Amino acid sequence: MINKVSSERTIDLYQKSETIHPRLVNGRFAKWRVIATVLLLGLFYVTPWLNWNGRQAILFDLPARQFHILGTTFWPQDFIFLTLILIIAALSLFFFTAIAGRIWCGLACPQTVWTQTFIWIERLVEGGRNHRIKLDKSPWTLRKLRIKTTKHFLWGIFAFFTGYTFVGFFTPIHDLTDNMLQLSLGPWEYFWVALYSLATYGNAGFLREQVCLHMCPYSRFQSAMFDKDTLIIAYDSARGENRGHRKRDDLNYQKRQLGDCIDCQQCVKVCPTGIDIRDGLQYECIACAACIDVCDDVMDQMGYDKGLIRYATENSMEGKQSRVFRPRTYVYAGILALCVSVFFIAISKRIPVELEISRERQSLYTETFDGDIQNIYTIKVANMSQAVQDYRISVSGLPELKLIGDSRLSVEPGAVKTMTYRVKTQPRNYANKSNLIYFTVESIRDASVKRKAESRFIGPLK
Repeated sequence: MINKVSSERTIDLYQKSETIHPRLVNGRFAKWRVIATVLLLGLFYVTPWLNWNGRQAILFDLPARQFHILGTTFWPQDFIFLTLILIIAALSLFFFTAIAGRIWCGLACPQTVWTQTFIWIERLVEGGRNHRIKLDKSPWTLRKLRIKTTKHFLWGIFAFFTGYTFVGFFTPIHDLTDNMLQLSLGPWEYFWVALYSLATYGNAGFLREQVCLHMCPYSRFQSAMFDKDTLIIAYDSARGENRGHRKRDDLNYQKRQLGDCIDCQQCVKVCPTGIDIRDGLQYECIACAACIDVCDDVMDQMGYDKGLIRYATENSMEGKQSRVFRPRTYVYAGILALCVSVFFIAISKRIPVELEISRERQSLYTETFDGDIQNIYTIKVANMSQAVQDYRISVSGLPELKLIGDSRLSVEPGAVKTMTYRVKTQPRNYANKSNLIYFTVESIRDASVKRKAESRFIGPLK
């Protein structure tokens, strides 16, 4: 009797993602990435320490509901400016994507910037690509434990510094530093520093390309902003195929129907998302241009022309005329210019004072001994500038209106001052039970800083 060997086997439909170890690459695009990384990290870590007129230059003071940006303080009433900034940022993304593809992802995206920094630390501790791969596959020893511990320690320090700096945009960083050294931070400050440190450590240290592939929505809808005239990183298949290995001095490779691609796989080894650009444009490509740099280097070594992988448009790859400026880019540019103009005009016309009027409702009105009718009002004046301001309060709307109380007040920068005033007039000066009146607050030093608010004056019918 013959025993039948079962041909059944279990297939795991989930394939664990392999760690990608991009190779170090040099070239003109690599230099631009280094410059962008240094500038952006420098801007992030240095900005909280800069002062402007005795105050932290950029501070988002959430408890006080004030955003201090250079010489301007924004309040909740200025929400329209935040809306305009977000619209401008979105339109800028659309505009530059339509022209140069995912240039934001390759140069300026925070995930890219911090991941590049973590990879630099990893390369510094563990060595080049081959050393890192070999170390990961080797069994655990004291040497491997020491190297991995050192790497994660440096990652943790950098991640903590990132979280601490981020919180420094919301809590004055000098106070934050003093409290941290004294171990006297509040519970929420401990929480946010820990949260953002952990987020940096996890995203840049472990998730890396997974954030770009599975978590970032931009990679999914970018195709809606691409067309055949968008600059993308493209492999010239007409020139590169068929692929094949050869020696440098092989001058007869074309007779063997081989293209310029020597199938060295270097473009794959330097890719931070692990794709093969020779398979065509893929949503995983973040346009870092590392494959361009390494391919140009290989072409130089082989004595071939550069540009086998290059920035190009789909039309130019097909031998057609390509246009950078076209209806789509004109529309994006026009709307973007309009929004930027509206933003700066609105900023220039912004009045840095707010006035809020509330009438006392417990008593509609009172009548004085001399026959005047008076109402009581609570007035709140918010100084939205970054300097002490002296204001004058006045009232109008009815004949012979009198403001009882000191009409002058001084308000500290970013402060709100509350005052109570009585307003009176003779009954002959109004015709209705409820009458519209106006309060005006005006800067004594600058007459253009003026705000008017309306309220109601209540009196008995005559």
